[in-house]
Amino acid sequence: MKVGIAADHGGFYQKEKLITMLNAMEGFSVVDFGAETYDSLDDYPDFVTPLAQAVAKGDIERGIAICGSGVGASIVANKVPGVRAALICETYSAHQGVEHDDMNVLCVGSRVLGDVYIQELVQAFLKAKYTGEERHERRLGKVKALEQQNFSKG
Repeated sequence: MKVGIAADHGGFYQKEKLITMLNAMEGFSVVDFGAETYDSLDDYPDFVTPLAQAVAKGDIERGIAICGSGVGASIVANKVPGVRAALICETYSAHQGVEHDDMNVLCVGSRVLGDVYIQELVQAFLKAKYTGEERHERRLGKVKALEQQNFSKG
């Protein structure tokens, strides 16, 4: 699976740890959308936006966005049509968001969760598969229709 990852200064060190973890796992290739170096003045939209756009275009299958709280990353990612991002703080939602809602971007806060727990969330997110059940398809169709309606208004 091709996975993208992005972080601002608040998540930079966590991103580096996750890249190491993902590179050690079988079946994953990682695309790093930055930041490339720690810079306390950088802005999360500069890194999360290209990640979200790559997910929406299908260039990568799933994305991981990290900032200090995860809130800003989630807000930015969800502005890109075709992205279904969520700020996740526990493992149930990390996999259930994919299974039921076809979540394609996981957002986490590196200042509010520990390293090992974030790794568990990432693993749960990446191992999960969308079920495609009729009820989930119906709900996702409504989300996509709302997105299209709002996108066409410009």
